[in-house]
Formats: sequence, C-alpha cells, structure tokens
Amino acid sequence: MPSSWLALGAAALAGQAAAFPALADQYAAQSSQKEKRVNGISPGFDAEAQRIDVSGLNALANHGNNFAVVRSQWDALFAKQSGVPDAQSNYGLGLLTDFRVERFQQSISSNPYFFNAPFSGVVVQPAAYTFIYRFMANKSAENPEGVLTKEVLKSFFGFTGPDDDMVHNPGWERIPENWYKRALGDEYTIPFYALDLNAAALQHPQFLDIGGNTGTTNSFTPIDLQNLTGGLYNAQTLLDGNNLACFGFQAAVQFAPDLLKGLVKDLAGALGQLGDALTSALNGLGCPQLGGEAWDEGSLDQFPGWTKLKDDGTYP
Repeated sequence: MPSSWLALGAAALAGQAAAFPALADQYAAQSSQKEKRVNGISPGFDAEAQRIDVSGLNALANHGNNFAVVRSQWDALFAKQSGVPDAQSNYGLGLLTDFRVERFQQSISSNPYFFNAPFSGVVVQPAAYTFIYRFMANKSAENPEGVLTKEVLKSFFGFTGPDDDMVHNPGWERIPENWYKRALGDEYTIPFYALDLNAAALQHPQFLDIGGNTGTTNSFTPIDLQNLTGGLYNAQTLLDGNNLACFGFQAAVQFAPDLLKGLVKDLAGALGQLGDALTSALNGLGCPQLGGEAWDEGSLDQFPGWTKLKDDGTYP
C-alpha cells in the first residue's frame, strides 16, 4: 500500500467520491479477526474502512469491495429530491450534511464496532459528503459554486433511466455532457475544505465526538479531547480558526508509527513521506504547535473498532 496514499487518505476518498463508494461504511458485526480486517475495523489511515459511507456507495464492509454501489443506500440519498424536477434539483451541502447525520446515527444504532476516529472519522470521512457536491456540481457564471442536479449525479455514478425505474450500469460512470469544473483561481483547497468541516460541525457537534460503540449497538462513548491531545485541544477550541483540520492532520502524525507498522517495510521512509505530505497540507493553516505532551492513544483501546497492527501486519 503506497505510503503516499496512506498519508492523506482524503485523496483516496476523492477518487472514491467520483465512483460513488465514498459513502457508507456499514461495518458488519462479525467478530473474527479476519472479518474485522476485511470489514474495515482498523485505525486511522484506512480511509476506505474508517468512515461512515454516505449512501453505501461503499460496499467494502458488507459486500467485499470498495467500489460497488449499495442500491438501497443510493436510493435513500436520491430520494432526498423525490418529486423535484431535474432542473430544480440540487444535492447541495445542506442536503448531504443532513444525510450524513442520518448515516452517523445509523452506524451507532446498527454497528457495534462503529468508531469515529480522530483523523479518518473527523477529518477524512466528511470528504465523502462534501466532495460529492464540491467536485461534481456543474459550475456556471450564475452558479459558481455549482448545482448538482439529479441527472448530473446519476451520470457520475452510472445510473440511467427515469427516477422511478433507474438502472445502474457499473463501469459506465462518466462526466456529463455540458459539465463545467470550478473556475481557475477558485480551486477547492485544504483551507476551503476546513471551512466546510467547521460549518458542518457547528451545525452538528456530534460529528466531533471521537469515540465509538464499545461492542454493542447504541453504546457510543466519546472520549475527552483534552486528555487525548495532551492539552493541545479541547471541545471549546476545536472550532477556532482551522483547528479542526489541524487536529486531524496532527492526529495522523501522532498515530502514524502504530498505524504503518507492519504495512510497510521501510517504516522510517514512510513516516518521512507522511511528514512531508502533512507539512504541505498544514502550510498556511496556522496550527497550534505540537508540544512535548504525548497524545493518549491508550484512551482509544476501549473501542473494538480501533485496533493496532502487529509487527507482522496482522491484527491482534
């Protein structure tokens, strides 16, 4: 697994959002170690495993791959504009954020291993929702942020036919006709993404709850952010400036040695590449400086959805 992919995870999500799987990890409830690994019960950088997929669009957990669309979840998302004419439809950030709330709660109520991780849960997973609109919406002078209509959404995800009788055509996902990307000079950057992160978290503070179910459904237990970060952040300061994005990327740095151990032969080299990638990502964000206090990774051990790799690359 290339360390450059591990480095940010969001890049993988971006690619998946374009193929529709960046949306809905329903972790299966099996408990064997092999099933846990297949079902994505692993820490941090495994962006494809550690998220709440939007509309199932990710079938990794229950269907053995990370690209197939789960039809029931697609239908649930598409129905958010039921009865709206195509020309008036728009799968905007507000709609997608509301759907994210539903998926978050669904994970808590149906998946005993659900875990909202510091990096992949709080910072990377939201990209599965925001990227759909930010990357796929059709831009114009009248609508520079774009409009994501039903037909545009269907084209990107390989659906054809009328709304009440759609057919999914795997492999036929395509950029629609007469579709325009973001204007030059209006690129979707990490600081821009940080604004989207904050906006969603202000509206729905539960997105910031790091923690998970403790082996049974509806047992979600958040941990104390100040204890986790050695005092660098707390619940009151997390939404100041770019702190939310900073926290996620810094969490990636803090937990990287354990997360990469066993996955790569050259751990030092991988950590170096990760550090370079994260330094680039953090440039210009004005992040609080990491101090000498170690982050309390042990506080995550109570969650079965958070496991550590052994030296041989397997899970305990």
